Amino acid sequence: MAMKLTIELDREVDGRWIAEVPELNVLLYGETKPEAIQRAQSAAREIVLDRIAHGELPPDSANAIFDIAA
Repeated sequence: MAMKLTIELDREVDGRWIAEVPELNVLLYGETKPEAIQRAQSAAREIVLDRIAHGELPPDSANAIFDIAA
């Protein structure tokens, strides 16, 4: 079964978007909503792959599914 990760989005007063993946404690900014989502997904994938490499997560975690909570 694929790992499910949530991307929570919020907008700062200065207009930047924050994308958070709470399951991995990841928080990234983007100038646009799509950029913030893309950056969060990329960072989350890197973290998951690193944890798989260190035996902290099963190999099928690499196929993580993102749920975007807008």
